[in-house]
Amino acid sequence: MPHQWFVIHTLSGQEQKVKESIEKRLKTEEMGEHIAEVLVPMEKIVEVRSGKKSVSTRKLYPGYVFINMGLLDEKNRIIEKPWYFIRDTQGIIGFVGGERPTPTPADEIETIKAQMTDSEDREKPKVNFAVGETIKINDGPFLNFSGVIEEIEPERGKLKVTVNIFGRNTPVELEYWQVEKA
Repeated sequence: MPHQWFVIHTLSGQEQKVKESIEKRLKTEEMGEHIAEVLVPMEKIVEVRSGKKSVSTRKLYPGYVFINMGLLDEKNRIIEKPWYFIRDTQGIIGFVGGERPTPTPADEIETIKAQMTDSEDREKPKVNFAVGETIKINDGPFLNFSGVIEEIEPERGKLKVTVNIFGRNTPVELEYWQVEKA
């Protein structure tokens, strides 16, 4: 029986609980041959709270869990055992696609996994900035100064900001977490 990726709609905020419940019940209900992997896509987010940089995670697809499982037989009919195993899991609304769930293409799942891996490597700001936007500096030697964003470097997590110091415009390089929207 071939494994395919399916998307499960869950109650809001229950994604991790659903994932853990499925993984815990896999062994007791002998579903290991039907279910290969359960995925809740997350990304790292950096924000500043009371002057301290903190890294948290955010769900890429709130309300959804991705599952690699054998749900359809060779004739594309639903296999009842895994169907009811998932349907009877607390916190699940149902499969995306309803009574006839359609598999999610593997390349889409690879894109999601790559997105998750990227967020491990670099810290993404909670707020998106734009060139020309005025920001307030909340950390470092230019604390409480305002400036205008001249350039954004997402791969480095840095902003080039022009700050007016003693009546002169001075370019300053800052990290995302050192600034906030003015």
